[in-house]
Amino acid sequence: MPVRALEFYSGIGGLHLAFSRSGVDGSVVQAFDWDQTACQVYTANHPSGIIQKVDIASLTAPTLAAFQADLWLLSPACQPYTVLNPNAKGESDPRAKSFLHLIQVVLPELAALGSQPARLLIENVAGFETSTTRHLLLSTLRSLGYTTVELLLTPLQFGIPNSRLRYYLLAKQAPLKFAHVPVNQGIHDLMWRHIPGHSPWIDRRSQQLPSESVRVGATVSEQPGRHVGLYLDEPSDEGTLHLTAIPDKVLEKWGKLFDIVLPSSGRTCCFTRGYTQLVERAGSVLQMNEDLDTAKTFDAFLQAHIFATFDEDSRSGEQSTVW
Repeated sequence: MPVRALEFYSGIGGLHLAFSRSGVDGSVVQAFDWDQTACQVYTANHPSGIIQKVDIASLTAPTLAAFQADLWLLSPACQPYTVLNPNAKGESDPRAKSFLHLIQVVLPELAALGSQPARLLIENVAGFETSTTRHLLLSTLRSLGYTTVELLLTPLQFGIPNSRLRYYLLAKQAPLKFAHVPVNQGIHDLMWRHIPGHSPWIDRRSQQLPSESVRVGATVSEQPGRHVGLYLDEPSDEGTLHLTAIPDKVLEKWGKLFDIVLPSSGRTCCFTRGYTQLVERAGSVLQMNEDLDTAKTFDAFLQAHIFATFDEDSRSGEQSTVW
């Protein structure tokens, strides 16, 4: 029987796309999100009319039971849990309210009706695994007879040139269970860093390959995957490239702090909402010129700047003496 999936916090439809490409026989029958712009983009990506703009905290068990869904896909707000937010409040953050409502109120009520989903997939930011919300989630799922497996995975493990570490939880209701995964033993179960049943992934980004094997600067972990250039659009007009260029004054002041990647690079950093606003920990910037040694360029600039400043200070000192 085809799987019927509900997608919560659907955004622009990323989990919908993943589900459609998974090869599983089924479809997303309804999607929910509160953001109007996200709903519009979702409709453009998945023009099936299934997206509903709604406060997820207002959804009820009878409403969801009517969809007869056997799979939930959830990507709740990450701001309450991200390590980039020094003021993260976890379950006490108002943005966590709707997720806790689904897990602690709606799901048990669906179980009482015999209409709970047989499977769940939950995705969030790395940092969720240490939250009290995660403990509440596991406690509720296990009280309802679900077996769970938790993972911390990065796209680099699957050949995608991005190092965005994410938390995933998969849940199946008994008698369903996971292959290659021990039965739940408690709240502190193993946090998998690779797909169970597959070989562990070794992060070798700091290990240099022999120069005769690959281009200078490549790392072991970059070789099996795809490079950034495969994901770049062809510029429609060479004259418009300046529209996305970083201003020289920004480069002069902060260039040494940027995470600069090339089209041939095998990784990029996680992109956040601070991109174009913050210098560090907001995402990588792209250098199209493969032949330019950025480190040498910045070193030369800084050296010239230091000498110029020293020379200016010297002249100022001489003038002060004269006056």
